[in-house]
Amino acid sequence: MQKARDIRRRIRSVQSTRQITHTMEMVAASKMRRAQDRVRAARPYAAKLSEVISSLFAPELAERYPILRQPEQVRKAALILLTSNRGLAGGFNVNLIRKARARLEEFREAGVDVDFYVVGRKGINFFRYRRQAMASERTDISDRPTLDDANSLVNPLITRFEAAELDAVDIVYSQFQSALSTPAVCARILPVTAGENTKRSHNYIFTPSAEGILTFVLPLYVRNSVYRALVENTASEQGARMTAMKNATDNADDLVKTLTLEYNKARQSQITQELTEITGGAEALRG
Repeated sequence: MQKARDIRRRIRSVQSTRQITHTMEMVAASKMRRAQDRVRAARPYAAKLSEVISSLFAPELAERYPILRQPEQVRKAALILLTSNRGLAGGFNVNLIRKARARLEEFREAGVDVDFYVVGRKGINFFRYRRQAMASERTDISDRPTLDDANSLVNPLITRFEAAELDAVDIVYSQFQSALSTPAVCARILPVTAGENTKRSHNYIFTPSAEGILTFVLPLYVRNSVYRALVENTASEQGARMTAMKNATDNADDLVKTLTLEYNKARQSQITQELTEITGGAEALRG
């Protein structure tokens, strides 16, 4: 009797957990769809900015625009790591942290001094535990990042790069491909480099001048690169959490089936034992 009650209690506990994981799966799916919309909006804009820069780019402009400065050797760099504030997202944060650690190691082997900027409690807690120095710890960026969030994150770095205090700025984030594919990537956002198409078109008349347009577009491109990384990272986080919660829900369903089978066997054994005891008692009374 005790065994059957214990199994029944476990079934109720698993069913309660299943309701929680299923709810979290639905919430993550809803947030992921909204994040996907922001990703779809950000990518074409970033592509057009890149196209404009490639069309206007000329090698001699690097001397006039510090943001285009290509250092002969990287001596001082900044690395931005984007993680989440919450867990229950499978290997999402683990992959990002692993990518950042690998990049930090590459910098160290090359003798580069690195300022490490970490966004998200998961990344901050990990590197705090390992006593990794961090130049900045941000937990105020929500799962609906804005352009202001991107600006507050990268504007100080743009200023430092233009003042030659930094030679490179990299960012580690999850690139959203699908709910099941969110690889961690490391991208260089400073210095700005031209794309494949670096020839100016003679079919355009620029007002103001091409150089004037670059003055406005170059910082905008860097800020937009960080914003796109934020929205892609958010979509990846929600996709990873949705997948993790779906797996947990499926596992709970399988466990409930297994426990129900055990409960039925235990209950059948108990009934058989009770019938045997009743039959034995009746035979004893007749005797």
